[in-house]
Order: sequence, then structure tokens, then C-alpha cells
Amino acid sequence: MLPDPRLLSRWPLPADATLAPAPSGLINRTYLVQAQGRPLAVLQQLNTAVFSPVVHLDIEAVTAHLASRGVPTPRLIRTREGSLWHTAEDGGVWRLLTSVGDRTVDRLATPAEARSAGALVARFHAATADLTHEFRSVRDGFHDTQRRMDALVAALDHHRDHRHRDPVARLADGLLEAWRSWGELPHLPARIVHGDLKVSNVRFSGPEARALIDLDTLGRGTLDAELGDALRSWCNPAAEDEAPCFDLERFAAAMTGYATACAEAARGGPGGPTEAEWAALVPGIERIALELAARFATDALEERYFGWDPARYATRAEHDLARARGQAALAAAVRQAASEARRRLGEARAAASPPPRAPTGR
Repeated sequence: MLPDPRLLSRWPLPADATLAPAPSGLINRTYLVQAQGRPLAVLQQLNTAVFSPVVHLDIEAVTAHLASRGVPTPRLIRTREGSLWHTAEDGGVWRLLTSVGDRTVDRLATPAEARSAGALVARFHAATADLTHEFRSVRDGFHDTQRRMDALVAALDHHRDHRHRDPVARLADGLLEAWRSWGELPHLPARIVHGDLKVSNVRFSGPEARALIDLDTLGRGTLDAELGDALRSWCNPAAEDEAPCFDLERFAAAMTGYATACAEAARGGPGGPTEAEWAALVPGIERIALELAARFATDALEERYFGWDPARYATRAEHDLARARGQAALAAAVRQAASEARRRLGEARAAASPPPRAPTGR
């Protein structure tokens, strides 16, 4: 169901602007604004159960900085009164954003797309490396993996009579054992990160990754979690609830794009990742897959957070359980491929930073 079209009058749009449903947008209700068949903007209703309206202050600060550095990004369009968002009479919080790119994908079709996406994320990280901003919307402990494991244990204890408790418990045993054997968390610097780099948050123009979208998760975090979340999504050609694999070709391509763009940015700006950050990258993919599996398994018992597909599953719990199994299997696949992934990461870094030419004599 589309919102009342009179809502568009809050922004400086053509009189013939119309609304159409967007093909994506799981957290915020999302609509396309069009005029005479061409896209004008994106209208979204903020999910205030998840985000506070002050998140728009963070989005404005970061996107203004990105734009000043020549990095394409969606921008908030101010209302006729000059506000970054509009609060309707029913309390709904609405925003309008410029449209960037021409397509959203659910999975990367080719290694070339992975390379382009990796380069885009590196440019984002380089452009924000010197940004000083105090974030108003903060997600404390979002990638606190131990906290997610503890929440799973608590959910198992609380929902002893849940119809799916036994299969969740069996899955949890494997997740908890894998996490205990994972190792110590590295001490890494906090950087400005996107915070949710699944593939559908990379907007493409043709084969080129054009901009990062869904910016409510902007904040400070560590690079292993940021890229771990990206790569567990980008390098798995299957859906989250299908039999997964970890595609090393896509991984190598993404890292080649990322390392090359980092090297290019470092020539004229702040330095790229530290050695500790590079070393933490491959383990970070496994960690985030384990973390997400724990979150899905927890919601299979609590049945209150993740969206689900009623056309394919009878209940949210069944969809959550399928996705938890998929991410657990993905974590195992990453661990098995870790040695080869590290080798390919080394090759990507070496190719991005060729040795300097020897000085020539007279």
C-alpha cells in the first residue's frame, strides 16, 4: 500500500511526481519517486523502533563529507521548511533522498562486480578517514560477538517450551564450540564505517559499483567486522537460507579492488589499513558469519526481529532457523578456505603496491 501522495508536497518536487513501491527495503518502508517515467528520488519511512530520527544528522554529516571528496552518495533532500526529515501527524518519520545508480542486486554476478564493490568501499573508507564527527545515533555492541552468543544461550534458557528449541539447541552447540575455538579478538582502531555492507546496500550503475546506500548504520567500528560482513555476503552466491559456499574468485576480486583503491588513496591522503587490520580480515568473515548465525538462531526462538518470507516458510521461526543453518555452514566454509584466502589477499596487496623502480644512474 502506497502512502498518501500528498506527503510529497512536503518537499520541493514537481507537481506531477508519483510514488511506486521499491523492490527493496526490509527495515525502512521504501518508495520510488518518479515523474514522467524517470526516477527523481527515494522516499522512506524510518523504522523508529530501530533508529532515532537524529540518525539523519549523522547521514548529513558523512554524506556532505563524501560529496566534498567526490565520492558519489545519496543525499538527504531538505523539506520546504529546511528540515532533514518530516514528522507526519501520525508520528511517522519520513525522508527524501537523491537517487544514485540504476540497480540493486541480491548477489554479485561476476568477479568484476566484486572488484568494483571493493574499490568503492575503499574509497568510502579513505574519504572518511579524516572526518571528525560525533555520532548521535550509536549502536552499542552491535558486532559484540560474545554478546550475541550470550543472548542465544539466554534465549534457549527462556524458551524451553518453544516448538523449535531442540533444533536450535543442536545448532547452538556447534556455534558456541566454533566461537570458543575462534581465538582472541584483535585490538584494532575504530574507523568510520558503513556498518551493514551486505550486497544489496551497494548500488550499481551498469557493472560499476556506484554508491553505498541505507546509511542508518553509519558509525565507528573496526575494519574486520565491516569487511567481514561485506565479504560473507559478497562471496556467497547462494541466499542466506540456501546451501552456502565461499567463492574465492569473488573474494580475490573484491580484495584486489579494495587494496588497489587503498593504495591509490594513500598517495594523497591518510594511510590505509594497518598490518593488524589486514591480518584480521579473513578471520573477521568467519566471525561475522558465526555472529549472524547466532542472531538468526536467537530470533528463531524470540520471533520478533528479522523479516521473513511467508511464501516460502510457515513461520518466522522456520525462516530464521534456515538462515541460521546457512550462516553456520558459511562460517565453516570460510574456516576451511582461510589459508587460501590469506594467500589470495597477499597477492591482491602485492599487485596493488608494486615495488618502487630502482633509481637510474647517469
